[in-house]
Amino acid sequence: MTRSNFFASFLTLSLLSAIGIFLTLYATPQGLGLSDDSIAYIAGARSILNGDGYREAWLASNQPVTHFPPAFSSVLALVGITGLDPLRGTRFVNSILFGANIFLLGIIGSRMTKSQVAGVALAILFLVNYSLFRVHSTAMSEPLYIFFTLASFLTFYFYFQLKQKRWLIITGCLVGLAYLTRYAGLALFATFFVSLILLRNNWKDRLSRSALFVVSFIPFALGWSMRNQLVADNATNRTLVYHPITSENIQMGVYNVSLFLMPIEAWRKVLIKIPNLFNLIIFIILFALLAWILIKGLKKFFQPSTEKPEILSFISVLYIFGYLASIISSMTLFDASTKFQLRILAPIFVSVLIVSVYFLEKLYHKQKHLSSFFFLVILSLSLYGTINTITDLRKGGQGYASFQWFDAEAMEVLRHLPEGTRIYTNEAAAVYLYTQRGAYVLPDLVDPVTGQERGGFEQGVANLQADVLSGKAVLALFDVGKDEQTQALYKTLSDNLYLAFDKQNDTIYTAYP
Repeated sequence: MTRSNFFASFLTLSLLSAIGIFLTLYATPQGLGLSDDSIAYIAGARSILNGDGYREAWLASNQPVTHFPPAFSSVLALVGITGLDPLRGTRFVNSILFGANIFLLGIIGSRMTKSQVAGVALAILFLVNYSLFRVHSTAMSEPLYIFFTLASFLTFYFYFQLKQKRWLIITGCLVGLAYLTRYAGLALFATFFVSLILLRNNWKDRLSRSALFVVSFIPFALGWSMRNQLVADNATNRTLVYHPITSENIQMGVYNVSLFLMPIEAWRKVLIKIPNLFNLIIFIILFALLAWILIKGLKKFFQPSTEKPEILSFISVLYIFGYLASIISSMTLFDASTKFQLRILAPIFVSVLIVSVYFLEKLYHKQKHLSSFFFLVILSLSLYGTINTITDLRKGGQGYASFQWFDAEAMEVLRHLPEGTRIYTNEAAAVYLYTQRGAYVLPDLVDPVTGQERGGFEQGVANLQADVLSGKAVLALFDVGKDEQTQALYKTLSDNLYLAFDKQNDTIYTAYP
């Protein structure tokens, strides 16, 4: 690569990164979209800033956080040192991460294909991708996780290119940071560990390099687990319980994959009517990638003298299956509340983009016009979907940032309750966001994490009602017009309590006046 080509590529990727940062800020004038997990990260960051440690500030119990790793909240707290509240800080953090991820993907694309044009093409496809833009416009940890993932891809590549152990140590540290961002970082750990076993030429190198990588990663995971064990007697707040993946969860996954493949909603609705079309497409893609990775990996393992496969494309494909195995095992054995949501699938989508550019570049050398046609089709569909997304996002905040919550009269009532009044609610995150008070969750029949029946429901209801009737607490229920089962639960909870507020489909129960 000439100096002028490098400089041109650097400027182009920097420009694309700047555009990505601008678009994220432009699309979110009211702030990033907010969910339950968003509030947990924000509250955790505020708790760190207050000097209380990483705690569940959105809940009245205010226990140490173990369910969510600390990296994203720590970054928000670091930004908060400047005086910017973590709620606002998330917008700037994820905007910058979007730009950084665009830049990293451009480098990955150029290194993977030895083509500056392909690197720029990959960066552009990421910039205009509907699904991944949505992920970066929500206050969640996925953008930071993707950043550490892409950075570790590059350092792992440099390790094989430069033959320097320090790059492998840096890779282990980056994987550790990814794990401290999302527990799914274990999939990244498995990807590099298996790659070292498959791609090194002899068992001495396989074992020594794998050990070096493991030692570099372990302090991060072990340190966090020891902290959790000390403060909460649980390493990750997960319990080993079998709960099969539901058909509704699978359909959610197919829906989000269909949006990734076809971001134009009108066309997607037509295609989704074709029985099992997207199921078949998903199967074909996964089968083809699995066959490719098995052929490349096993050939190198059993015939070490053969040429090493291209590293970045290889680990990208291997990571797809490692990540899938990770989230499926989590859903079935550790956390029934995990769903095939867009944010959960986002790391897979990033790897799919990387692999797509790799194969398009290979096709370009054989069928230039066909490769260009496929690229332009993907670009056009993605661009159309992202433009519509930006227009939609600018209409108002998403999730808890929407006007539905901002204008909720029930929140105004809760804000003016006497200090020390306990709030039991089905929306603890929203109550914390708009009242700055930690709330109590409701008694429930089923534990959402284990999927098992929760004991002591009747006693929990009795305690709640006694607390409310004493005048020291209130019961706040939001969006009460849900399904019949949920309405029946709310009726049980509110029996014999005084309905003091009933507007906008929200209710507040108190002691009798």
